[in-house]
Amino acid sequence: MTQKRISVVIPTYNRQTLLLNCLQSLEKQSLPGPDFEVLVVHDGPFNESDLTELKNLNFKFRLSLIQSSIKKGPAAARNLGWLQARYQLIAFTDDDCLPEENWLREILDAYRFETLIAYTGKTIVPLPERPSDFELNTAGLATAEFITANCALTKQALIKVGGFDERFALAWREDSDLEFKLIISNIPIRRNSAAVVVHPVRTVPWGVSLKEQKKGLYDVLLFKKYPELYRQKIQPRPLWNYYLFISLFLLTVIAVGMQNKGIARWTAVLMLIPLGWFFYKRIRITRKSATHIAEMLLTSMLIPFVSVYWRGYGIIKFKKLLF
Repeated sequence: MTQKRISVVIPTYNRQTLLLNCLQSLEKQSLPGPDFEVLVVHDGPFNESDLTELKNLNFKFRLSLIQSSIKKGPAAARNLGWLQARYQLIAFTDDDCLPEENWLREILDAYRFETLIAYTGKTIVPLPERPSDFELNTAGLATAEFITANCALTKQALIKVGGFDERFALAWREDSDLEFKLIISNIPIRRNSAAVVVHPVRTVPWGVSLKEQKKGLYDVLLFKKYPELYRQKIQPRPLWNYYLFISLFLLTVIAVGMQNKGIARWTAVLMLIPLGWFFYKRIRITRKSATHIAEMLLTSMLIPFVSVYWRGYGIIKFKKLLF
């Protein structure tokens, strides 16, 4: 009988400490070293000192270091990796993840040499008792149906669906895009809760939620490709609360400019309704420190504008209307 073996692809970009932690977790896999390989794909040229350090490490598994000529995003990096993989079954995880020791063994135990198959494992996101808004959002990975932090596919399945769409240049929606292609192609996605990856929440700067809004432009691309699946699995309805808040803000500005204090007063008061609801949803079960409350209040006022801006950018870029 043919020996079951597996390739692991990890995209990375200038996160040496996180990457080393991930590789050390893979070193602890219960699977024997000869039964798997790891391909680290740097999204752009390696820093020379980092490359030297990685080359000097000795692992029980075969480690391949691949670098792209320019930065194109994790989707492109993953394509570069799986196309060079030696084995027919390919697992994906991220450089900020820590696969548990039986991760690969559980995937291989479930594999029956099917030609077209995909697996999705269980992802654990450790949280403090009172998480921040960013930590709580990251915890959504634990309930996601299919994420590249913990999945595996046959090379034939990847070839059939065309791999990852490299137009998704950020770490956002490229995994949903792959999932939707598998669904449309009638390639089974089997859930394997015994294949566990831990995804710690990294430290982020104050106000990071504003920067995160840029990812929304790729919602437009995903909606353009799969409108029905997008509405079913991602966003059932338009962002009415954002549009309402922005409309009331603009009406307030116009009323102030026209020196109509009555209208300005009413629109300003009404503006507090969508703002208050958004702020309440974000702060209700998250951290109640003064700095976090201040961050939630300020970013709740700004996120609608930033989010709609990037969605509008996506509408123009991908030529598809999405509300």
